Amino acid sequence: MLKISRVRKVFNEGTVNEKIALREINLNVTPGEFITVIGSNGAGKSTLMNIISGGLIPDTGSVIIDGKNVTKLGEHKRASFVGRVFQDPMAGTAPNMTIEENLAIAYARGKRRTLSFGVNNRKRELFREQLRQLDQGLENRLKTKVGFLSGGQRQALSLLMATFTEPKILLLDEHTAALDPKRAQLIVDLTQKVVEQYKLTTIMVTHNMEQALNMGNRLLMLHDGGIILDIPQEKKQTMKPQDLLRAFEQARGGESFSEDRYLLS
Repeated sequence: MLKISRVRKVFNEGTVNEKIALREINLNVTPGEFITVIGSNGAGKSTLMNIISGGLIPDTGSVIIDGKNVTKLGEHKRASFVGRVFQDPMAGTAPNMTIEENLAIAYARGKRRTLSFGVNNRKRELFREQLRQLDQGLENRLKTKVGFLSGGQRQALSLLMATFTEPKILLLDEHTAALDPKRAQLIVDLTQKVVEQYKLTTIMVTHNMEQALNMGNRLLMLHDGGIILDIPQEKKQTMKPQDLLRAFEQARGGESFSEDRYLLS
């Protein structure tokens, strides 16, 4: 479903601020695979997500999605087959538009645009049906502006908007990090439900080691722009956070993992 070959990305190349964000990344993702990704600040996680979504174009290398070379396609041209949920609950929705208007925009993703995205009764019933699975009572609040929803409700709505057109790839960019533990768990449960229901190929960045180990069927650790660990399901399901820390130390020749956000989670 996704093939990344020898992707390299450098920021401010040739200056004193040069930063190699990705170093010759190679990654193959099979249909329906759910990969969790961890790594310290500056490891290249966000850059990798942006390369997949089209927010950034790699300096070298290629990105193939479902057999199509999308390396040079911008974000808007990948919108029909790449869904994304961001860390900030405010980022994935339009706060001054109603729930049904937000859903109508998501529903039209990748379709030919007209002067009106039209919310008719048929679409409203579809939206209500989809919203019911969130178990947030939002199916009865279609006319409510999204800005009045809580952070957890907005993130649940963002997840629905990113998935109900069943994209080829779903990108989850620390999508529970800004929520309190109760709401974060709600979004985790909803994520697993939706991914399983639609059998979505998913890549999830998280700063929570237990979450990374408990969710998905494969784990990647990035460091200094490269993939240093690629752990399959059979090994991942037997590991604990301290095992992951030891694996990092072995991969890095004794260097300790020192990212506080992971250690405190």
